Amino acid sequence: MVRLYANENFPLPVVEELRRLGYDVTTTFETGQAGQAVSDVQVLAFAKTEKRVLLTLNRKHFVKLHQTDFDHYGIVACTFDPNFVALAQRI
Repeated sequence: MVRLYANENFPLPVVEELRRLGYDVTTTFETGQAGQAVSDVQVLAFAKTEKRVLLTLNRKHFVKLHQTDFDHYGIVACTFDPNFVALAQRI
């Protein structure tokens, strides 16, 4: 199963539901990167070193990074949905 890394703005209830569904999810809070003014490039680079796909609601910035030659394991750029269970199921 895919290993995931949830960006700082990604809803914790979605992370919890993904874990319930069996996904291996780590968050920026758990790695100590939250609230540290870590750049998007650094977040994606960290996800790469951990061999994780990045989960984010920050579509605009990460789509731009994806369009560069930046090597990574993937980016799942989601649109906010207050139905956290449904969002997790779509992922």
